[in-house]
Amino acid sequence: MKAIVIHPGQKNSIEMRDVPAPEMAPEQIAVKTIRVGLCGTDAEIDAGLYGQAPEGCEYLILGHENFGVVEDVGVKARDAGFKAGDFVVSTVRRPCGQCYFCNHGENDMCTSGKYTERGIKGRHGYMAEHYVEVPEYMNNIPAALKGIGVLLEPMSIVEKGIDESYLVQQRFTWLPKTALVVGAGPVGLLAAAVLVQRGLRTVVVGREPATDLRAQLVPQLGGEYLSVANIPIPSLPKQLGPLDLVVECTGNPGVVFEAMQTLAPTALLCLLSVTGGDKQQPEPTAQINEDLVLGNNVVLGSVNANPRHYKMGIEDFKAIEAKRPGVLAKLITNHLPWEQYKTWFTQRGEGIKTALEIAK
Repeated sequence: MKAIVIHPGQKNSIEMRDVPAPEMAPEQIAVKTIRVGLCGTDAEIDAGLYGQAPEGCEYLILGHENFGVVEDVGVKARDAGFKAGDFVVSTVRRPCGQCYFCNHGENDMCTSGKYTERGIKGRHGYMAEHYVEVPEYMNNIPAALKGIGVLLEPMSIVEKGIDESYLVQQRFTWLPKTALVVGAGPVGLLAAAVLVQRGLRTVVVGREPATDLRAQLVPQLGGEYLSVANIPIPSLPKQLGPLDLVVECTGNPGVVFEAMQTLAPTALLCLLSVTGGDKQQPEPTAQINEDLVLGNNVVLGSVNANPRHYKMGIEDFKAIEAKRPGVLAKLITNHLPWEQYKTWFTQRGEGIKTALEIAK
């Protein structure tokens, strides 16, 4: 079968090649891949910044944002609730088999660091014509959601971060009214959709002008957009009022510290992005520390997702689609034939989310 692979550690090594098709074990399910979403993680792996091939293999099949259709069900998996023709999305991380959390079904909280991740670390991903998986790592996608199913993996990241934020805030009687989302990329827009669904006034800020596609999509999701190209982020509370929950999605370390300076008393900052590079810059750390302590604030980092967050994502997809039909599909601005994959890796262009179309 054909697959898109990289050679970990080698810059710009991405290629499409023939690889052996996976053989389905009796406890597994065989899936035909329909499309795979592209994100910054894929680009960084191709840039040689990280990525790990499966043990004994020279290459890594890329791709973790997936959507496919069941082709066959192994004899030992027939009671798991899947059948041929079902649309599915599989999770990404697999347990280390060593730490307490992985051994209790919470591999998103792995403490050993020896987990594997499909398409990222030690396990082949989904940019291939077919894959096999055990049912416990798979999610049924209703046919009505097939157009946005590929967004479920990034949606699960959002669901986890917001879920954890609400769980942490059970430390007191929390009555949030206003949420701020920093960054108008795919994760930021999905976060806005979920926060609106939770009943919060939701403001998304980014450097894009109000005429940008991202900015124009925010009101359709039920939120408000504000360009901060010429506005200091720490000044936003003066304009917007108290901010109870701030979700940071930019990957910019300077913005992270600016976001810390926007919190109302007892508010929480949820960090969903990973900041890379070695850039250093001065920050008012003494003032930030004082405000966090005296304000009873929380700064929360969140990565990957528990299987329950995929389920939550599906339920929110249903609710958002019922209230705003077709709006989430607008996040997928480019459906790219997978033979043209290098177009995205060499010249991203504009748009919000690109999906590689592997099969109809």
